[in-house]
Amino acid sequence: MEDLLRPIYQERASQSNTLGILMIEKRNPISPNTDKFDVILLMIVKELEDSLFVKHYELQDKKAALFIVEESKLNEWVMLGTNRRIIDWLTNGKVLFDRNEFIYNLRERLDEFPIEERKMKIGLEFAKLIRRYLEGKDFFDSKHSLDAYNHIVHSLHHLARLSVIEHGFHPELTVWNQVKQIEPQIYKLYQELIEGNESIDKRIELLFLASEFLIHTRTQIGAQHMIEILKTKTDVWSYNDMIHHPELSKYSVDLSVMLEYLVEKKMIQVAKIETKGTGVYHRRYIVI
Repeated sequence: MEDLLRPIYQERASQSNTLGILMIEKRNPISPNTDKFDVILLMIVKELEDSLFVKHYELQDKKAALFIVEESKLNEWVMLGTNRRIIDWLTNGKVLFDRNEFIYNLRERLDEFPIEERKMKIGLEFAKLIRRYLEGKDFFDSKHSLDAYNHIVHSLHHLARLSVIEHGFHPELTVWNQVKQIEPQIYKLYQELIEGNESIDKRIELLFLASEFLIHTRTQIGAQHMIEILKTKTDVWSYNDMIHHPELSKYSVDLSVMLEYLVEKKMIQVAKIETKGTGVYHRRYIVI
């Protein structure tokens, strides 16, 4: 397969813009890891006009896909988890080209999982967990059991990913295999939800209670990243300040719900600033 692909990547490998090239082969007949293609070529470059370029090929009886990705986009995938396959691709792909040990150093970074990157990923995952939990609770209280079930499954998945990150690992596609070894308590909750003998409402109710406790025990570590950023200035923050901060903006739609959760937990204080309107105030935020 590598010989068939060589004409596709060889010319690009000689370009100074190219940092590294990996080949990821399909593991089984139905392989979501490669989008059912026989092989993926992942080419990492310094700069790219659209940050990502994808091209599909057919070689004899094989299908291949070429992903050319800008380094900044790759880092975004790794940090935000927006491409769940990327950790596996980077870790297990066969190195075809490596300029100045770029891929080697990248793998070292992934393996070490620096504490600053870990704190950010924990914060992002915790925010997603809070949103899913609260939305699921609202559905359950409104007697929409199936929607509540869907959200509690997703909240458990975020809890599982959070646990894996806490232990210094990147969550993989097979996150439940990781959690089974790392934190059996969360794995057992998941099993009880999908395999339990009680009614669906009873299972959901029990899971919400258990999740509430597990969320509470993780609030300090889950909020650490956001709190540390907010402490970088002694003055109050507006919400607009937050959504334009390079790191806080990564929380995206989950930033608001995370902020309100921390206000409720009295980790962040609301400061009311008078406006021209009587009884109307600007809402500002500061770490207590």
